Amino acid sequence: MTAPRYDVIAIGNAVVDVIASCTDELIEDLGLNRGGMTLIDEARATELYDAMPPARELSGGSAANTLAGLSTLGLQCAFIGQVADDQLGEVFRHDMRATGIDFDTPARSGEPATGRVMIFVTPDGERTMNTFLGAGQFLPASALDEDLIASGAILYLEGYLWDPEEPRRAMRRAIEVARAAGRTIAFTASESFVIERHGDDFRAMIDEGLIDILFVNEHELATLTGESDFDTGVNAVAGKVPVLVATRSEKGAIAVANGERAETEADPVAKVVDTTGAGDQFAAGFLSGHARGEPLGMCLRRGAIAAAEVISHYGPRPEAQLTKLMAEKL
Repeated sequence: MTAPRYDVIAIGNAVVDVIASCTDELIEDLGLNRGGMTLIDEARATELYDAMPPARELSGGSAANTLAGLSTLGLQCAFIGQVADDQLGEVFRHDMRATGIDFDTPARSGEPATGRVMIFVTPDGERTMNTFLGAGQFLPASALDEDLIASGAILYLEGYLWDPEEPRRAMRRAIEVARAAGRTIAFTASESFVIERHGDDFRAMIDEGLIDILFVNEHELATLTGESDFDTGVNAVAGKVPVLVATRSEKGAIAVANGERAETEADPVAKVVDTTGAGDQFAAGFLSGHARGEPLGMCLRRGAIAAAEVISHYGPRPEAQLTKLMAEKL
């Protein structure tokens, strides 16, 4: 096995987040799934944009957000995802490269446009996401740079992108390439609705030993296992993956690796402003420690610190110097 060129290579949605503060009443008036993520078409995206209060546009996408955190923490990263040949596509590409992430997947010409997520943030900091996947749902296996995938120590896959057929085939192929190269496969379940639609796939991959690191939150874990009790759900999965990481918002997180269990409390936050990207940055913090061979408890602490930073401001990517922040807190 050759030495990896990259610490982490991720495949995920290439989308731009459109984020606005709103009232609880607006969530009701628009019939939104409060606190969840709903797939929408371009017409609905336009309708929601028109109904939004003043908004900010920030490059997002779950796996891309995680890479942004990892890059900030000094890891070498590359991203694979599909944008359209349009203005938002150029914005996304610029933002990724400006963060120090290699992103060379060719843009797709024609319709649909680059994906975007309309995010409504209520006064309690809860985010309600409405996702138009756009060009991202047409990432084909032919767009994969297999030499690139083989050169990453960790391949990180985003569950959100499992929903459309073409990217699902691409990710299956990426798993084969990474496995053949002796690399680690990390997978984030992303959202309960994804598990409801593709749980059989995910459970099969777990049973077949294709996932080395699994990230879930407590709701996703319950959907995946059918167990309402958190510890029962953890025990149902922990023996099937080398590393299980399960987050519980303000209740902290646990990780189980080869029989060892570690826990961390949530890092304190003066005010929760926007929970967008909390899970993404937790994964970034955890993987930054895991990639360096740190103990399980330290990996969890890094995750908690990164998650706390991102929920203290608007947007899904770090604004503080995470390396400095972690040096102060660890």
